[in-house]
Amino acid sequence: MPSLWVDADACPKVAREIIVRAAERTATPTWFVANHAIPLPPSKWVRALAVSHGFDAADNEIVARLAAGDLLITSDLPLAMEAIDKGAAVMTTRGEMLDRSNIRARVQMRDFMETLRASGEHTGGPKGYADTDRREFANALDRWLAKNA
Repeated sequence: MPSLWVDADACPKVAREIIVRAAERTATPTWFVANHAIPLPPSKWVRALAVSHGFDAADNEIVARLAAGDLLITSDLPLAMEAIDKGAAVMTTRGEMLDRSNIRARVQMRDFMETLRASGEHTGGPKGYADTDRREFANALDRWLAKNA
């Protein structure tokens, strides 16, 4: 059975709640990995893993434990690329699946935007997490679990 791995440092609370409910409903082992304590309800299927506060410590721990066929939930594109290289599925908290066909272009766009920001350009940040994002994520997670769990 595949496990769910959550890059919990930047996971919106509403997405975290969706993941917990889905893990309980489908009896899927789920790990929330962060460099701080994550409040989670008591569960047989859901666990929190707090790592040291070092740069990319949570990402490194996820990559070390992730297995082919698992699902990683993250918006961190370099982490997503490493997970895809290990054979894991990757989904953002907005329900977008990342895979070999789209990850390189997304990382290149991220790097380009970072270069613009470094040069003083105001590029804005990510849009807020809306009800449509929550709905898209919940539906995408349910579809993935129905197919893979």
